[in-house]
Amino acid sequence: MMQTIIGKCPSKSNCYKVVKIAQHSSLAKTKALIDYEKSFYLQCNVYRNKNITGLFELQLHVFYDSNRADLDNSLKIILDCLQKVNAIKNDNNCVKITAEKFIDKIKPRIEFTIITV
Repeated sequence: MMQTIIGKCPSKSNCYKVVKIAQHSSLAKTKALIDYEKSFYLQCNVYRNKNITGLFELQLHVFYDSNRADLDNSLKIILDCLQKVNAIKNDNNCVKITAEKFIDKIKPRIEFTIITV
C-alpha cells in the first residue's frame, strides 16, 4: 500500500551539526531534521506500528522542490524515520531499494511502499 509524506525530505549530509559540551564534541540533529521526523510520524498512518521484522523491499519516489538534491542522501533519513514510527524493526533488513527522483516545486514529498520478502 502506498504511503505519502508531504514535505521536503532533508538531506542526511545537512541534518547534523557538531556540538561541543565541555571538551567533548558530538553530533546533534538540526531543527530541520527534528521537524521532518515529527511530521513523518504524524503523517505515516499506513505503516506506523506495523513493526515489520523480516526482510523487506522499499519502493520510493522522492519529489524534490529543485534538482539540486541527491537522491541517495534521502535514503538514510527515510529508513531512520521508518524505524522511529515502528514501521520496520531494523533498516538492516532492507534487501532492496527502488528509488526514483522527481521534481515538484509546489508539493515536495515522498511516496513509498514497503513489501515484505
